[in-house]
Amino acid sequence: MPAFENPSIYELKYTDLGTIWDAARVAGVKPGTIRVWESRGKIERMQIDHRGPLYHLPTVAEASKVKAGRPRDARAA
Repeated sequence: MPAFENPSIYELKYTDLGTIWDAARVAGVKPGTIRVWESRGKIERMQIDHRGPLYHLPTVAEASKVKAGRPRDARAA
């Protein structure tokens, strides 16, 4: 289960879906970072049709707001 779950397929708007390049643009990162997030379970891709994997762009944008690393409180201890 990913940290940032996609909405149900019945709640999706097709305009909210994009390729890995669209997801990278929305998140402000490189496409390789999107692949890393996916492999680490931060986000997940969706296979809607034969066109290839798509990403829910609002979910990717939300995931991009969470920075990697430990919280400040953990370092202070």
